[in-house]
Amino acid sequence: MTGSRHKPFPAEELLRAVQLEIVAELRSDGDGEKLSLTAGRRIGGTGETREYLFSCRAWQPAFAGDKLLVRSSRSREAWTPAETSRMPDGKIKVRTAADLNGENAQLRQDETAGWATVAERLESAGRADGLVNLTTAGWIVGQGRPRIGHCATPQDYIREYGSRQLNPGQRRAIEQALGSELTFIWGPPGTGKTDVVSCVVEGCYRQGMRVLFVAPTKVAVDQALERICDLLSGEEAFDAGLVQRAGEIELASLAGKFGEQIDPAKIALRLSASLTAQLDQARTSLEAARRDLARHDEAENLRRELTDLCTRRDAAARDAILLHERIQAAQATLAKTEYEIREIGTPSGLFAKKKQAKLDHLGRLHWELSSGLAALQQQLDGALRARQQNGDEADRLQPKVTAAFDRLRGIPGRGPLREAADRLQEQVTALESELQKIAEVVRRNCQVMGTTVAKAVQSRRLLDSVDVVIIDEAGMVNTPSAWCAAGLATRRVVVAGDFRQLPAVTKSPGDRKASAQDREHARLWMDRDPFTTAGLVDQAGTARRDDPRMVCLDTQYRMRPAICEIVNTVAYPDSPLRTGRGDAGRLPASALLDGPLILVDTTPRRLPNENRANGHKTNTVHEAVIHELIRGLQFDQVLPARKSTGTRPTDLMAVISPYKDQVRALRDSLTYRFGAEYDGLVDTVHRFQGSQRPLVIIDTVAGAGDKVGYFYDQVGLSSSTCRLLNVALSRAQDHLIVVADVRFLHAKLNQSSEAARMLAHLERHARLLSVDDLVPFRSAADLAGLPEEELARPAFFPADEVPRAVAWDIARAQRGIDIYCAFLDPNPVRQWLRQLSPRIQAGVHVTIHTRDQSDDLRRNGLVQELEAAGCKISTRERMHEKVLIIDETVLWHGSLNLLANIGPTDLMMRITDPSSCRRVRTIVDRARMERPARPPSQGHAEHGTVINGRLYVSVSFHDKDDFKQAARAAGMPASWDKDRKLWHVDATIPRERIARWLPPS
Repeated sequence: MTGSRHKPFPAEELLRAVQLEIVAELRSDGDGEKLSLTAGRRIGGTGETREYLFSCRAWQPAFAGDKLLVRSSRSREAWTPAETSRMPDGKIKVRTAADLNGENAQLRQDETAGWATVAERLESAGRADGLVNLTTAGWIVGQGRPRIGHCATPQDYIREYGSRQLNPGQRRAIEQALGSELTFIWGPPGTGKTDVVSCVVEGCYRQGMRVLFVAPTKVAVDQALERICDLLSGEEAFDAGLVQRAGEIELASLAGKFGEQIDPAKIALRLSASLTAQLDQARTSLEAARRDLARHDEAENLRRELTDLCTRRDAAARDAILLHERIQAAQATLAKTEYEIREIGTPSGLFAKKKQAKLDHLGRLHWELSSGLAALQQQLDGALRARQQNGDEADRLQPKVTAAFDRLRGIPGRGPLREAADRLQEQVTALESELQKIAEVVRRNCQVMGTTVAKAVQSRRLLDSVDVVIIDEAGMVNTPSAWCAAGLATRRVVVAGDFRQLPAVTKSPGDRKASAQDREHARLWMDRDPFTTAGLVDQAGTARRDDPRMVCLDTQYRMRPAICEIVNTVAYPDSPLRTGRGDAGRLPASALLDGPLILVDTTPRRLPNENRANGHKTNTVHEAVIHELIRGLQFDQVLPARKSTGTRPTDLMAVISPYKDQVRALRDSLTYRFGAEYDGLVDTVHRFQGSQRPLVIIDTVAGAGDKVGYFYDQVGLSSSTCRLLNVALSRAQDHLIVVADVRFLHAKLNQSSEAARMLAHLERHARLLSVDDLVPFRSAADLAGLPEEELARPAFFPADEVPRAVAWDIARAQRGIDIYCAFLDPNPVRQWLRQLSPRIQAGVHVTIHTRDQSDDLRRNGLVQELEAAGCKISTRERMHEKVLIIDETVLWHGSLNLLANIGPTDLMMRITDPSSCRRVRTIVDRARMERPARPPSQGHAEHGTVINGRLYVSVSFHDKDDFKQAARAAGMPASWDKDRKLWHVDATIPRERIARWLPPS
């Protein structure tokens, strides 16, 4: 909650934005891994906290603790904070305020903790104990009048400044940063921004200022810090912690070169080597003294135990003697009693009653004496056993006692040892205190601290005082974090980055459950980068280059001129970059790299898949094109062959795709076909920020689905589309290959968008590489004569060649054949059964995946024929893919319809890749019901409704032939339902094929 205290502007606005981000994060599915919990039941809880017990098949220790979120598996409501612990029996105990009604739940990491810390910092803004300098923080949002100046003597602060290879723009940025309170450095790709920032850090240090350098990612911090260390490693205090890294080092080269000098723990360890040696010696002596004391304790304990055993043994012996005497006395008394009984005999005569009374008394006395004697005998037996047992134990213990006291020979007595141990403990405590002081010394030695923005704004204090804050890659820093980070400075703020590269990753501006007002607030106070909040970028995204606060770096050294031109066309039309490098490439010659810009147009070989959910996020044709590009580049020795040593493929090339689905598909298939060396070659745009490669392939993906997707949706220089395209294009140094379905993109893109400008530029200036020159176009007759290497390549087949080519593959099946076909017709079923039967007899498992045909007598009979021949029938309600999989290796991709009259109507693609086969299986298994054209009534078919996978349409008698022809052309024949008086087709039919007969949506 914000509370009633008035906060300085814009703390209140930023706080609300952070709170909206927390809510959006709790509503989202999160970006990390999730853990499934099953068989849950409530076991208790008090107040608002409930306790549940779950089972978990794949528990991971990372999911234990209190920084977790939970919700029911099927819920789409917000996640709730939770605390978990694993019970001894393997069950998972969950404590949460959530009402987990169902039996199953999901856990994920709580990613709101960092935002909560930022919120606390914003809450404290303006208070005496606040950690935000409102003056320097205000500069980020255009407040105040920071001094803008120029350092006239940069050579006094930067060694060999005059001889450094810096262009005029770079020198202007450095000199302004060293002479101003606030400087913005706009550094587009390849303009040497990191070199400029490193020089600024060096200069600030020599001006006597303490510098906090921050960037949004660990890699960005490490890359800059490595340059900074190169510049400052000659300083006398460098080994003592002049430059330090707060947080884990991620860049291997930085850790290898400077890890010992910049890791605070390692610095302290090195500086405290002498104290550590003394401490180790004192601890060793203390442990030795404690071991000797333990030997004294052991000997004394054994001696006491032996003494106790001997005492118990002797006591038992004395007891036995006394008991023996008592037994003898009791035996004598008993014998006397027995004698008196015999003397009386049988009572008779005048005194018979008196004698009987005497006998009764003697009988009772005899019984008492006998019982007492038996008890005494038992006591004697016990005493004898105790004497024996204690004696035996004492005999066994005696050697141990002797040995224990023998071990004490040469060891000081207990008293001196105790005094020595006490002295050593005092020494250890004092040395540990000294080591803690060294940690403080290391902290004070730091003049340049590098860390992530998140750690800087979420930590209490990384440095006792900060003179200068430098925010690098500022285009990726959200507004609240930038404000808080700038507020850590006391004298100077430098902001460097590019507001036309990757933006900050936030969720609240796109939170569909938030109100329009909240989303707009988030866009204004969460999404904007520091350049925009400071007023250096107008609403159209155009840079205000004449603002004195900003210095623009406009000469790039990364890209060849042609690549720079397309980057300018997309991202810098208002501030075009100049090229400061030559036009020669560094890769070996190849026909595939005949120029810096290459366009592969996949339009002629498009395999549409409009009906599958998220179909636009993968493209099998593009995947095959990239495979063949890599194969050709290996042949031309541009890329290393499989299992070669030396240069890695990932050092030379990157494949960038906008969607994770396509990245996963490419990653799996490339690793399978080309080896583990190609793992890491493919990733999304975000993962390649800050890196560069001689060759970059951009897979636009669009073309297989019915839309281009969110990657291409936005328009404008400040849009995410422009930023993402800019990063993707500008990673290339020498060669840029773009794989695109040009006709599809022309039809779908906003023609004023940056993506459309990119496409038009490529069509005008790139060398066009035909898809047919990469992926072969084969006939069935080609297959028999091809070597295995050629058979493994993806290939296109025209529709009329597909049946013979498929028959060739079926005849060579060894393990399994899976045919996915929604409809069954007599002629094709019987035709293909003749091909399948020999393989079934050879032990090959044949599975036909089709719709439930039980309501159609003719097709149900075909199902029975297939089963009788040995085929397994797997029915499913949705049949989006019409494909063939052989031996989990060969995939026929496209609209195959193998067992239906329609057959293959379009181009088909043959792929030999297990990962593609697995992916298609997963897609088919997860296919969901498509939403009907209008909500269906309960089982009652109306015009435009979908029931049981069928789309019902009312068609006039005059139009029925046209309707049937259109449905047949889509590979989904229409049928007449005489009971409902409606035509029906498969609900997955592309709506545009029958749009004229559908009701208005």
